[in-house]
Amino acid sequence: MVKSVSKVVQELIDQDPPLQDAMRRGYANYSSVARMLSPKVSEVLGRKVKLAGITTSVRRARLGAQDGIFGVNRVVAGSILNVRTDVAKLSVQKSERTLKALQGLLEKFWNDFLQILVGSTSITIILDQRMVGSISPRFDQSEVLDRKENLAALMIQSPGEIIDTPGCISAFYSALSRIGVNIEETVSCFTDTIVVISTGDVAKALSCLTDLISTARSTPAREHRQPPRRKKRDVRAAREEAA
Repeated sequence: MVKSVSKVVQELIDQDPPLQDAMRRGYANYSSVARMLSPKVSEVLGRKVKLAGITTSVRRARLGAQDGIFGVNRVVAGSILNVRTDVAKLSVQKSERTLKALQGLLEKFWNDFLQILVGSTSITIILDQRMVGSISPRFDQSEVLDRKENLAALMIQSPGEIIDTPGCISAFYSALSRIGVNIEETVSCFTDTIVVISTGDVAKALSCLTDLISTARSTPAREHRQPPRRKKRDVRAAREEAA
């Protein structure tokens, strides 16, 4: 099956989340994006493709991306952000003994701030820093893989739609990645997303996510006000793409 220019462009954009985000936010120049994609488009199609046709396809892909991202925007817009400081992280080897110790932790501290991630070979416990002193002795020193204190937990409470809407959690992660915030650990629990970061990154992380949520809340209104494309423009675009 022979692919069209628009099909190839859409596939390339779908494979590049940072580019999708730039286009969604409106600061990606269509012509620049087209020039960037041009070599790959020509390679996939096996022929030289005019830049005007690629630019038109990029413009169309942006509208498609906005339609697809609307559900994510709605979830992000409905999210509430809180932060908890004085958080610690303790990682231990996974064994029968540590699993039994873990059971004891759940029974004693179930009502406190306590998040447990069980992997194939290790267990990570995210907890209130004040609890570290009473929990650490439950594990042998040789079982402790990592211990960090002075962390903070960003707690994002989202509407129930997040369960069935792909791309929501990555929107939060991508925003933090763009400003260079390292995610120490993360937990997703039903509609809550907990991201553990260094206390030193709290200020810029809060600013970043607050801006993300604010932007999402204003995006739907802007999208509804967008005027429909004129039919004449669509005909011209189709001719450019076919060239």
